[in-house]
Amino acid sequence: MTSFLRCGREALLAEVDDLDAALALYAALRSAALPGVVDLVPAARTVLIKIDPAVTSPAAVREAVAVLPVDTRHRATGGTVEIPVRYDGPDLVEVAERTGLSPDQVVALHTGARWTVAFAGFVPGFGYLTGGDPRLDVPRRDSPRTRIPAGSVALAGRFSGVYPSDSPGGWQLIGSTTQRMWDLDRPEPALLVPGVEVIFKAVDR
Repeated sequence: MTSFLRCGREALLAEVDDLDAALALYAALRSAALPGVVDLVPAARTVLIKIDPAVTSPAAVREAVAVLPVDTRHRATGGTVEIPVRYDGPDLVEVAERTGLSPDQVVALHTGARWTVAFAGFVPGFGYLTGGDPRLDVPRRDSPRTRIPAGSVALAGRFSGVYPSDSPGGWQLIGSTTQRMWDLDRPEPALLVPGVEVIFKAVDR
């Protein structure tokens, strides 16, 4: 079920039941290319629909979305990114203990999945990745760190992610990468945007 919140003249927030429904709605909206819709911002249970008020209105978009066919099996696609990871994270052993796996098995499951960027947030360039093995579902740390180095590869709940810059955080750190997640010199600063598929590759250095 979808409900809507008006966000001024230039946006409408669609609220759905869960992450799967949000991803399906985002994919359907991208495919539909509704007139006047200029940007879409997915989140865990919402999709923000930004519009050009000279072309359409929140009311018109709401009516169009209400009758839009949405397939919960459908996901938006946006290419594939391979990220080299050195699995040397300070929480790797703890993650293994929590999951009943060995550290090597944790790495195998993390690299063996084809992750997808569900949505972005927290800091510029941080993508919330879904699609991993359910056995890697681990809680956040009880005590967040005040500083996590850029490039740290982490797990929390059903998500994986890569910290794009030095920042506080409470995710479980299992590795690190030298690949830049956020670079203002690129045409698209964020390496990971919604719909992009991510493959992690284990490297020695």
